[in-house]
Amino acid sequence: MSTPDEGTPFEALRGQLQQAATEFADGPDALQGILLGIVDDVDRAVREPLEIFPVCHHSPASALAMARRLREKQPKVVYLELCEDMAPLLSELRNCRLPVAVQAFASEVRGFPAEWAPLSVVAPITEASAEYQAIAYALDTPGVELVLVDRSSDHVFQWQAGAAEPSGPDAPPAEEEAALHGDAVGVEIGDLRPRFAELEEHLLHHGRVRHWSEWWHQYVELPLGDSDHDTYRQVMLLIGSLFRRLAPGDTDRVRVDEDRERYMWTRMREHLSATGTDPEDCLYVCGAFHASSRVEEFGVHGSDTFEISPPGGSTWQHGLIPSSHASIEAQFGLAAGSVSIAATQWAKNLRRTRVQPYRLAGQTGAKKAAKPGRSAVPVAPEAPADKLSGFLQSPPALDRLDEAELLGWSVEIVRSARRNGYLASTADAIAVFETSILLAGMRDRARPTPYDFQDAAVTCIEKETVPGRRDVRRLVEILMGGDRIGQVGYDALPPLARDVHDRLAPLNLKLQQRGVQRALLDMTSQPELRQCSDVLWMLRHLMPHGAARPIMGERELGKQSVQESWDLALGTHQRALIELGYEGVSIEQVLEQRLRRAAYAPNATTADVLAAVEDAVLHLRSGRLADELGTRALEVLATERSVDGAPEVLRRVRRLLAYYRITRPVLPSWIESFAKTGYAHYCTLLPTAFTDEDATVRQVAAMLGFLFSMESLALSLGCDRAQLDLAFAQSHPEEPSRTALLWAARVHLGQLSRAELRERCDALLDNPLVVPAYPRYLSGFLHALEPVPHLADFVVEAVSKAFARLPDPVLLPWLPTLITTLRSEGADLTPLLIREAGRVFPGRLAALDAWVPPWEAVPEAPGAPAAPGAGTARRAVLLAAHPQTCDSLAELLGCEGTWEEETPEPSGAVLAGRHPETAAALEALLAGV
Repeated sequence: MSTPDEGTPFEALRGQLQQAATEFADGPDALQGILLGIVDDVDRAVREPLEIFPVCHHSPASALAMARRLREKQPKVVYLELCEDMAPLLSELRNCRLPVAVQAFASEVRGFPAEWAPLSVVAPITEASAEYQAIAYALDTPGVELVLVDRSSDHVFQWQAGAAEPSGPDAPPAEEEAALHGDAVGVEIGDLRPRFAELEEHLLHHGRVRHWSEWWHQYVELPLGDSDHDTYRQVMLLIGSLFRRLAPGDTDRVRVDEDRERYMWTRMREHLSATGTDPEDCLYVCGAFHASSRVEEFGVHGSDTFEISPPGGSTWQHGLIPSSHASIEAQFGLAAGSVSIAATQWAKNLRRTRVQPYRLAGQTGAKKAAKPGRSAVPVAPEAPADKLSGFLQSPPALDRLDEAELLGWSVEIVRSARRNGYLASTADAIAVFETSILLAGMRDRARPTPYDFQDAAVTCIEKETVPGRRDVRRLVEILMGGDRIGQVGYDALPPLARDVHDRLAPLNLKLQQRGVQRALLDMTSQPELRQCSDVLWMLRHLMPHGAARPIMGERELGKQSVQESWDLALGTHQRALIELGYEGVSIEQVLEQRLRRAAYAPNATTADVLAAVEDAVLHLRSGRLADELGTRALEVLATERSVDGAPEVLRRVRRLLAYYRITRPVLPSWIESFAKTGYAHYCTLLPTAFTDEDATVRQVAAMLGFLFSMESLALSLGCDRAQLDLAFAQSHPEEPSRTALLWAARVHLGQLSRAELRERCDALLDNPLVVPAYPRYLSGFLHALEPVPHLADFVVEAVSKAFARLPDPVLLPWLPTLITTLRSEGADLTPLLIREAGRVFPGRLAALDAWVPPWEAVPEAPGAPAAPGAGTARRAVLLAAHPQTCDSLAELLGCEGTWEEETPEPSGAVLAGRHPETAAALEALLAGV
């Protein structure tokens, strides 16, 4: 940097600092270079033709100084440090209630790693911020142009790649109000927090404060609240240069900061050159850290060597989302309650100084819009004067104790504490009052700050436990203004969000209001509410849990509710609804995109795709999309080599198949192909699954359920039953539960009779070596109810025998396993068992003593007389008596014939005697062999 010219207004201050550096340091080089460099930075920024206005984000002092300077200077162009692609959204701030955040959102990521998606950048705006004053002035003053000069949202991720990485899976969940910004990258205007940990610790220690926000409030915010423009400007430039030289921070972050400064000055020179505007008529609003820049591109006469890279291929959507004080504090690392305290300080500054702030015309929550242009006449620029020397040499102004304010705080905190369950009294209010004064005195403050009062309240009221949901620290934050939560107005919402509000208008609810509201839908008396129900079910699928929660009513395939009850909290989840608008113009479009994205994801399973098919049928009623996704499910099934998703596949395929059989005359081609392919697929995997340790019994049972339930359809489409027979012939499980499952499946196929199965189970109970493993066999039989439900009576019999014959050391440890198995995996099977047990067991307790189980009943003796008619063939007596039906059917089919007289039933092989050709051919074949 070149040496400043002689005769600058800061020459006296430079000499004093040089003398101090020589006196207090070992040598004049190190400390002198830092101190004189700070003065050079301030001098350079003050002498710049384009006025630089340094600010701190959400600082009431910066906002007050900005309002004053705008009325004095009345610039024609305002350059603002904000992402340049966010400019079109700023006019919509008048339709919102602050605080809100301007957001840039990209769901489709191009040029960045896919795991970063979605990309989100937010810039929160509060009324107590200098940037809002500049925006309101520029938008409501005729002839004034607002130009955003900071890097675009795409450059944020190009230059700060690490900032977009998601938080770790073990990170604690944020509170609802503090999570309004989600995982978005925050754009800071006026970041003045030291980046050197030791420096910040030093400032906090000697300032006798606990947090950086408290230090800033005490040593910067309050002294600058009543200062003039030149003093404010030079002090902020000094602070920015001080932190920049003493604590440059991370090398990569410094590089990004310098690139931002080059970017902004390049954009400003381009605008000045294109419009021919005089720099004296412009105002550059930026953070104090960037105001004290030392890059070559600094100033209107700086170098033009910086090249701005083109944006990437990501498609960015822009909108406004609700913000809150807590979310701003959480995102930018401020102390809890600091933004609320700043809002309270802003209101006090306005009352004390009677400065009229700028507010956008029609701003929600604003008392009266400002009328710029009438309060002051533009002043001619004057030569900068040294205001730093007087500010640094003057002792801090000691504010007198405002007893009325402190008494009001003490009384109110005690009243609030009592409402929240604390045993607080008037004595506690007095103790809080006196302790606040004591703490302020110990910290060299004549007037207690809100932070002193907060510490005193915690000390005096919160003894040991917190009786309610809020502790005393939180109660003080509420007392100081609370967590104000902004709201985006209807006119500023994206088209999708406005469409949702319009379609839910028949509910007659204040949907933008925060909190939970109950909606009652009676579609019988009000058929128009059916459309509202469709919207609510789609919102439940798309939005976070709690935004739309059904209390009564269901939506399943083939079922439709006539009455529904919902808990709606769309106002609380307004940010999520707005972000849906970035993905499409209607919720139907967004839902279709998400279903297609889920189905074609690289890690999508067959169950995931079938779930997408079901959602397409339920919510969109789209046969085209359902057929497309069904074809995709068929492709995924053919590539799977495991049976992990078999239970979910079986459940969803059964539902879809039943739905299509009811609603369509012909099954869709994809589900026929799915049944055919699935039959062959699971027949192939069945022998391996029976012996695979990674496959559970429930998964194997689901495979069998698919094979048995789809068998008739698959065979009608051309599948071979021999595939299933070969699969069972190759299945040789060794684990008891899978062995029992195989036995049950063979009973279904007719390869094993019930009598043989009962004999095997009785043999297990009779074998002392196998008795400890018998509960595992029963577990297999319980899972066998999925593919073979008609074995429910046998399962009841097996369980009853287990309770009757198993010893206590085996039975008692097994009971918890049985209960957990039925609860977690057999919820659908339990009613079947209960119904079968109710049929078998007696209904009254008195009959239980004389009751004999059916499986222990004594069979009839072999010599007992046969029942009448036993052993004779049952003839179609009714058909022979009334042959008209058969005659009509034969005439319809074109068959001719006569009725034969009934003859006594012959004995022996009658068919072989009438047609001996088959027997003769078989005899010749055997003779040749």
